[in-house]
Amino acid sequence: MKLGNIDIGERPLFLAPMEDVTDPSFRYICKRYGADVMYTEFVSSDGLIRDAQGTLNKLNIFDYERPIGIQIYGHIPEAMVESAIRVEAAEPDVIDINFGCPVNKIARRGAGSGMMREPDKMVEITKRVVEAVKLPVTVKTRLGWDENSKIIVELAERLQDVGIQALTVHGRTRCQLYKGEADWTLIGEIKKNPRMKIPIIGNGDIKTPEDAANAFDRYGVDGVMVGRASFGHPWIFKEMRHFLDTGELLPPMSVKDKVTLAKEHFQKSIEFKGERAGLLEMRRHFSCYFKGLPDFKETRLKLVTENDPNEIPHLLDYILERWGDENIGVSSENL
Repeated sequence: MKLGNIDIGERPLFLAPMEDVTDPSFRYICKRYGADVMYTEFVSSDGLIRDAQGTLNKLNIFDYERPIGIQIYGHIPEAMVESAIRVEAAEPDVIDINFGCPVNKIARRGAGSGMMREPDKMVEITKRVVEAVKLPVTVKTRLGWDENSKIIVELAERLQDVGIQALTVHGRTRCQLYKGEADWTLIGEIKKNPRMKIPIIGNGDIKTPEDAANAFDRYGVDGVMVGRASFGHPWIFKEMRHFLDTGELLPPMSVKDKVTLAKEHFQKSIEFKGERAGLLEMRRHFSCYFKGLPDFKETRLKLVTENDPNEIPHLLDYILERWGDENIGVSSENL
């Protein structure tokens, strides 16, 4: 598969852009464990053109992350064009347009998947962004606004016609949010459409190596994007690649290896964000790393409330001492 002129290999695995998750420290870990292509947290076009520091910080990328995309969102065409030009100056490999985020504060004002109610405007914004930059432009979106407006098959053609280099589709409508099961049938229809020439990346409910293999084999997608299943489980990319290559499942990661990984992730979070912010950001990850351990509630509470960064390694060492003989994998029920 290619993104523009970038060859990313066969059956690539993508890390989805996730707000408050895919920061540099999490991306570092995911890349080390085999994510082929990654995206930053999504970037507000309004915040970017106003030089909001928190938004500008999201443009920080590193050579070891490549290929990497920066994703922008917004509903004002002029702001989207200007933000795309600014993003291009940060030198990512890809600029992705977010037409898929379903959260109210974004979708209700017409950005993210809110754009599914205005497909003409979506196509206009995409066309103007493509014309404004030299980097490959891709789009991430959903099936439609609701069950009665699943417009994605026709919309995919229109987006291709204005010049995007790849399309990622999440197999839910905006109104579904993340409820129910993702419907991959329309993703498969897009891929089977003889008019479609660009790569199609499938997203939604890819929780296991078997899910990834099924997406490639049954629906014929060019790539698979992993979102929520990577949270607390960044080694999922290694598990998926191994299964895709061999047809065999890797054994669950040991508690010892999880502790080692959690320490590394924590160190990177501190390195990128400083002690206070790095510690706070890691709280959500710590509890997820060790899901499934018996009688873990009290230790989990300590992990997510400890304010002294110097105490975190000691807590992690205690986890190894207390549960080092456990071999608890991450099951789909915990995702």
